Amino acid sequence: MLGIQYLKTTPTHYVMHYQRGRLKKAGTGLAFFYYSPASSITVIPIGSADVPFIFNETSSDFQPVTVQGMLSYRIHDPQLVASLLDFTVDGSVDKYASEDPQKLAQRLVNLLQTLVRGVVQHLPLREAIHASEMVASTVLDKFAGHPSLAALGMEVLSLSIQAIRPSPEMARALEAEAREELLRQADQAIYDRRNASVEQERRIKENELNTEVAVEEKKRQIRETKIAADLAVEGREQQVRQARLEGQIALEQERKRLVAARTENAHADADIQAYALEASLRPLLQLNPDLTRMLAVQSADPRRMVSMAFKDLAQNASRIGNLNISPELLETLLHEK
Repeated sequence: MLGIQYLKTTPTHYVMHYQRGRLKKAGTGLAFFYYSPASSITVIPIGSADVPFIFNETSSDFQPVTVQGMLSYRIHDPQLVASLLDFTVDGSVDKYASEDPQKLAQRLVNLLQTLVRGVVQHLPLREAIHASEMVASTVLDKFAGHPSLAALGMEVLSLSIQAIRPSPEMARALEAEAREELLRQADQAIYDRRNASVEQERRIKENELNTEVAVEEKKRQIRETKIAADLAVEGREQQVRQARLEGQIALEQERKRLVAARTENAHADADIQAYALEASLRPLLQLNPDLTRMLAVQSADPRRMVSMAFKDLAQNASRIGNLNISPELLETLLHEK
């Protein structure tokens, strides 16, 4: 009534109250009454705002891609923005008298698209569709220091690119190629697994053969050890037999020497006895045989006397013509009384 209105703003709005062409008050979160026929109210939102974007670009290999993301920004110099664009409200905070507030976001998107195009056009399709984070980081660095942003009094808070997508036809082609590559990798994995299984089986067989070879080698060593032990035992037994034989030979040699010594002693004893007998009989040999016979006659043995008589007869047999010896005499001589 009477043109008096009340305006209340939040701390995220910067308000500029002009009355009769002069700035009467300015600040954030103001609440005041004003006379509408003579007043002009400018409300500039200084809080953060998000603007989604999606646009088409071309990769370095001339393939179309779609870039989709979100840009967060805020107005850090509201007075500069108010001097460039019309943020005048008509009785309400969110009711602007012109379309300039919507143009601000579009200007940012246009600048963003220019920067994104400069990065994407240097990437081939395969790299571009996997370079969302790299593109966002590169564009944000360029965006933050761009002079156009400072001229608008704007500040970029964050930039995120959700996806860089190829055209549906190219996506299907890439999917088919990737699917074929995955199938080849799967086939290669199966082949590698089979090769690994064959190789593992070969290693197992080889280990078994090596084990058998080692076992046979141990058996051979055991047999050689037994043979060596048997040979050693046989050698020791041979040495024992040789020692026994040598002992027997030495014993026989000692016996031989003993027999030789005994024989020599017996010869010596016989020689001594013969010498003693010869020495004892030597005086008898020097005696006259007749005297010896006479001594024998004195022994009073009739048979000996008869034998001596027969001996004398035999010596003088050429002189005897006939000699008669009665059987009684011979029988008497033969039978000892």
